[in-house]
Amino acid sequence: MSKKKRCHWCEGDPLLEQYHDREWGIAPRSDNELFERMSLQIFQAGLNWRLILSKRNNFLKSFDNFKIASVAKYDDQKLNLLLNDAGILRNRRKIEAVIHNASVILGIQKEFKGFQNYLDSLPNRLKPIQVEFKKRFKFMGPEISRMFIFNIGKISPPHETSCWRYQAKK
Repeated sequence: MSKKKRCHWCEGDPLLEQYHDREWGIAPRSDNELFERMSLQIFQAGLNWRLILSKRNNFLKSFDNFKIASVAKYDDQKLNLLLNDAGILRNRRKIEAVIHNASVILGIQKEFKGFQNYLDSLPNRLKPIQVEFKKRFKFMGPEISRMFIFNIGKISPPHETSCWRYQAKK
């Protein structure tokens, strides 16, 4: 049986391979999943993606499965619970950004009839998206925005030419 060739960054790690094959560059199915991916990119800043994926179930539990309407209602009491939750990354700025961004997305959903519709309205060019995100969201600088846009497939992520995902797009 031949082994599927993947990008070097994920090879040999089942958790990263599964992410690469099933999510990296593939559009989410819902606004809540988009919010989850954005939030996980924020938590990943300055760290490695494997750490985030290894804590993903904890993040889902702690952030009510990233239900936008729920997270937008978080108060100081919930913030303190999250800051003391050993199962997630307890970075105050990142947690506050996720809560803030949930509120922003609620407004976007009203204005554009959905977060995905808003993303679809943006040009498929990195720089304008990065500028737009910086205006609306917290903790969405150029690199986090770039990785989020690749993550959700708004702009195709880079795959190595030997990778099966790259070959499938040819």
